[in-house]
Parts: sequence; structure tokens; C-alpha cells
Amino acid sequence: MIKIIDWYIIKKYLGTFIFTLGIFTIIIVVFDVSEKLDDFLKHNAPLNKIIFEYYAGFIPFYLNFLSPLINFIAVILFTAKMADQTEIVPILSGGVSFKRFLWPYLISSTFIFVVTLIFNLFIIPETNRLKVDFENKYINPKKDNSRMFTHMQIDKDSYVYIENFDNSQRIGYKFTLDKFSGDELKEKLVADRIAWDSVKKKWIIDNYSIRKIDGLKESMTYGVSKDTTLDIRPKDFEIYDNIYEAMNMRELNDRIEKEETRGTGVIVRLQLEKYKRFVYPLSAFVLTLMGVSLSSRKVRGGIGLPLGIGIFLSFAYILFIQFSTMFALKGGLPPLIAVIIPNLIFGLVGIYLLIKAPK
Repeated sequence: MIKIIDWYIIKKYLGTFIFTLGIFTIIIVVFDVSEKLDDFLKHNAPLNKIIFEYYAGFIPFYLNFLSPLINFIAVILFTAKMADQTEIVPILSGGVSFKRFLWPYLISSTFIFVVTLIFNLFIIPETNRLKVDFENKYINPKKDNSRMFTHMQIDKDSYVYIENFDNSQRIGYKFTLDKFSGDELKEKLVADRIAWDSVKKKWIIDNYSIRKIDGLKESMTYGVSKDTTLDIRPKDFEIYDNIYEAMNMRELNDRIEKEETRGTGVIVRLQLEKYKRFVYPLSAFVLTLMGVSLSSRKVRGGIGLPLGIGIFLSFAYILFIQFSTMFALKGGLPPLIAVIIPNLIFGLVGIYLLIKAPK
């Protein structure tokens, strides 16, 4: 049952959180404009695209990324202020247990968790698509938009090789398709060029030869051009690292399933992106627990010390996320473990602080 004191704390929690979101929005936009202004001018980015594409994707992405920090600061700000104004002592002295005192915090953090999870799964990928497309065109355009020496397994028995794929033209050069039956090569197609037909949703193969092998019998077929259906798309040859942020969950799952067969070396990035969307919203509970435990005690000097400790711990949390991500990408740490470790460690810190908190 939610009582008057619960509503009081919930309103303070969510009000401070929204206010802090607004402050951070202004700060990150001002800093980003000062940093990116030269890129905007250099690549002649239109003003309407800057506002309605780049910043329409930039603001949700970074607010979502910094939400653990924002949430932590919000909890510490209003809880430390309550403690400084001697509001918490009467609550606990009136017979309310510390666990009961945490109830409105749990409700508020659950609300933030649900909203963050919805944004992670459904909204952020769509806004990221706007941001990523803008960045790849106006901020970090690739001078060489080609992917070189690509080997890929497209199904159980078929392997492709493309020496050079031009992403801007959607054309590949020196294409080879090998089909096996077990360990035996049954068919080998070699072509000078392969191009994507966006109307037919098929590949056009030019100047090709097909060698078929049946035991000791071999046959050769030559042709100028033909349409073919292959389980690959031009997006499979993207050379930008940030494209996975713009994939929705269906696209992400489909790409992971294909990468398990193809083995092109990006499956760890894909799995990290998938697991982050589910696990990182749990930081709402972890950092709320830490924030309440740190700031519920009245200390000499007001809210400065709890706020300083809180900012340090929240930045440490974000830094720990980056370290675990790099260990997954470079050190062989399983992606799921890399995503879980920050919340697990800081969750244990939160439990310790909860035990030491005033009762």
C-alpha cells in the first residue's frame, strides 16, 4: 500500500531525476555542438538534419547511456537533502523500518527500469538509426568505403569470398562461391563482379564460370550475366562499427543467428549490444540502493560529501562497463558475463552499504 510519505518520496525521486535529465541534456548538447561544429561546416550538414536527425538521435542515446549516473545523482541529491533537513530521522524513529523506507525508492526505480528497458528495446535503436546515418555521412565519412578480402559461410555447405566490396555502389569484385557435400567440393562459381539489384532483391553475377564436379566427371559453364539468390545482403558488408546500435531486436537476433554460421568476427559486438539492452536497465535498482545507503545519514557539511562520493562511484560504474566491454572484445570474456559483472559487483557494494546504513 502506498502511503502519503511514499508519494512524497516518489515525487521527489522522479522530479529530481527529470530535472537532472534536463540539466544533462543542455550540458551534453552544448559540449557536443562546440566539438562537432567544425565537422558540420566541413561536410555542409543541413541545419534541419542536424536538429531533426543528429540531435534527435544523439540526445536519447546519451541520456540513456548516462542514465545510471543521472539516476544516482538524483537519488543522492534529494535523499541527502532530506537527511540534512532531518526528515529521515523522524521517519525511522516513528517505527518505520529501513526496508519499509526503501519501498518508494523501489517503486520509483522500477518505473525508471521499465521506461529504460522499453527505450532500449524499441525506441533507442530507431533514434540511433538517425544518428548513425548522419554521423557516417557528415561527421565520420569513410574515404574508402570498400571492404576487402571477405570470407563468409552462408549456409551449412556454401562459402563465399569477395576480394573487394564497394558499399557505396553495392558492387563486389572477384567473387567466388563454393558448394560442398561433406568434405567434397561439388560446385565452384567464379565471377568478375557481383552487384545488388535493389528492385529484384537479388544479386547479378557478371562474367562468370561454373565448375561442377561429380566424382571423376567435371563440367564447365560460362556466362555473361545471371540473377541469383544468396543469403547475404549489402548491409552484411558494412564497415562502420556503430551500425549495430541502430539495429532493432529482430535485426539483431537475425544477424547473430547468421553470424554463428558465417564467422566474420563481429558476433561478440552483436551479442554485447543485445545483452546490454536487457541488463543495463537493472542499474536503476543497483545505483538506487547504493544512493540511498550513502546519503540517508546526516553528515556535517551538508550534501557535498555524499554527492561527491556518489559522482565518483557512478563514473566508476560507467568506466567499469567500458573495461568489461573491452575485455569481451579483446580478451575473450563471454559477452553475457561482461555485461553482468558491473551490476553484480556494484550490487554487492550496494548490499554492503545497505548493511552499514543507519537504521
